[in-house]
Amino acid sequence: MKKIYYSLFLLLFALCAVAQNARDEIKVNPYLGGDNYTAYQEPTKALSPTPEGYEVFYFSHYGRHGSRYLIGKDVYKNPVKILQAAHDAGQLTEKGEDVLKKGIAIQEDAQGRVDELTPLGAQQHRGIARRLSERFPEIFGKDNIIDAKSSTIIRCILSMANEMTELQGRNPNLNIKMDASAHDMYYILQEDKELQKQRAPRGSEAANALNAFRKSKFDPTRVMNTLFKSEDYWKENVENPDDFIGTALWKIAQNQQSLELRKNFSLLDIFTNDELYNIWLSRNADWYVRYGPSMLNGGTQIYVQRNLIKKIIEEAEATLPELLKDRNAHLSVPSAHMRFGHEVVVMPTACFMNLNGAGTIYKNLDDLEKNKWYSYKIFPMASNIQIVFYRPTTPNAKEEDVLVKFLLNEEEANVPDLKAVKGPYYKWTDVKAYWEEKLSKYKEE
Repeated sequence: MKKIYYSLFLLLFALCAVAQNARDEIKVNPYLGGDNYTAYQEPTKALSPTPEGYEVFYFSHYGRHGSRYLIGKDVYKNPVKILQAAHDAGQLTEKGEDVLKKGIAIQEDAQGRVDELTPLGAQQHRGIARRLSERFPEIFGKDNIIDAKSSTIIRCILSMANEMTELQGRNPNLNIKMDASAHDMYYILQEDKELQKQRAPRGSEAANALNAFRKSKFDPTRVMNTLFKSEDYWKENVENPDDFIGTALWKIAQNQQSLELRKNFSLLDIFTNDELYNIWLSRNADWYVRYGPSMLNGGTQIYVQRNLIKKIIEEAEATLPELLKDRNAHLSVPSAHMRFGHEVVVMPTACFMNLNGAGTIYKNLDDLEKNKWYSYKIFPMASNIQIVFYRPTTPNAKEEDVLVKFLLNEEEANVPDLKAVKGPYYKWTDVKAYWEEKLSKYKEE
C-alpha cells in the first residue's frame, strides 16, 4: 500500500511539473490551493555544481515552522456550530451531514492542540535537515558550530529542535547551540505597528481593491446550497456565507493536509476545482498586498521585517572575515546562523530580496497569476530561505571574492536585479550593497 501511495505522489509531482499555470497545478493537486496552509513540497531539482575553485564555508537561513493545527480557539468550533444548528433544525443535506461529521472529527483531533506543530511538521524539518547534511557536508558534516535561534512560539521551537536533532544525529561532531528568547524576537518576528496599520485598513484603496477582487472571484451560493436544504434558511441564519465557506470551512479543509487525518478522508470535495482556484486567487492577492510590494498601500510592506535583513548582514560581516583568514576558525565562530519563525517573515523577506522576482510590482491583481506569483511556492508550511556562501579554495581570500547562492524552499532562486557571476551565483558584496541601498530608501516612522 505504501508503494502505491508513493507512486501516486510521484505522479502528482510529474503532472505538476508539466502544468502551465496555477489553475492547472491546483487541478492536479488541490492542496496547492491551500496558500499558506499548503504542506511543504520537497525539492525535485538537483543543485548546480559548486563553481570551480570554490568551496562552501558559511550558511545563513530563515525558516518557517512546519505544518501546524489552525490558530484561534474558535477556528474549529464556529463552523461546526453553524452546521450543528442546521442539523438540529433538519436543514442539512446529506452532503451537509457528511461535512458536519468530518468537521467534528477534525475538531476533536485538534482538541488542546490549536496552533501546535503536527507530526507532519516535525517530519518536514527532519527532511530539510537530511538534505542539508547531504547537500552541504562542508557545513553540516564537520565539527562546525551551528547557531540556531527560534521564535518563542512552541511550534517554531519544536521545528528548530527537530531540524537540529536530525543534523546532530547525522553528525554527532556538530557543535549546535539552540535558543528561543524574547531577546531575539526583534529580528525573528519584527513587530512594526505603523507598517501593520498601513496594510489594508477599512475603507482604504488596498482594502477596497481586495474586497472587489475577492467578490469577483468567488460566490459561496453553490456550496451553501449543497450543504443546506433551504436557501431561505441559510440566508437568514448564516451571517456571512462568504466567510463561512471561503474562509472558515476552506481553512479546515485545506489545513487537513497537515494532519494525520488526511490519511482517512478529505473535505476538499466541498469545492469544485474552479472554486478552489478562485479562492486561492483572492488569498494570493491578499498576501501580495498585505506583505508584498503592492503600491496599493505604498509599496512599503517589504520592509516590515527589515531587522532580519540587517541581522543577516551583521552576522555575516562578523563571521566571514574570521572564516576567510583562518581555516580553523570554524572551531570558534559559527559556520551557520539558522533562524526559525513564521511565514509573515519569509514572505516579505523573499519580496525584499526579490527572489525569483517576488518583489516585482504589479499594478493589476490579475497580473499576479499571469506572472506566476504563487503564494504556495513562496511560503508554504516549513518554507525557508537559504543563503549559501562560497570562498575560493586558495588562501588569502577576501570578502569581495565570496560568492552566494539563494535557495527558496531548497530550490535555486535568481535575483533579477543583480548580475550573476555564473548561473545562480552572485557576488556577496553586490548582494550586500543591493540590500543596503534598498534599506536606505525606507524612512523609519
